[in-house]
Amino acid sequence: MFSVVYITANDLDEAKRISRVLVEERLAACVNVFPITSMYHWDGLREEKEVALIAKTKTANVKKVENRVKELHSYDVPCIISFQIDGSEEFLKWIGDEVK
Repeated sequence: MFSVVYITANDLDEAKRISRVLVEERLAACVNVFPITSMYHWDGLREEKEVALIAKTKTANVKKVENRVKELHSYDVPCIISFQIDGSEEFLKWIGDEVK
């Protein structure tokens, strides 16, 4: 089984650093990084520029990804949520081959 892990980061540098570690340590096969605007309540209503990450991994590794992101992240409570996925057999096989 496979999952994507959605993560938000403070800025592009942090997002790239987290992404690079996840891929280098083979916790994720690939991480997409893109700018977003987030609106949320945290000590009042906020609107912030952030960077979103989508990491593709094995479902069995989701907790490892979560723990590693928490070690690397600047937020007290980072957004880390996961979704199980299905998709093309060839792409899922590639994820399985790349993730330890």
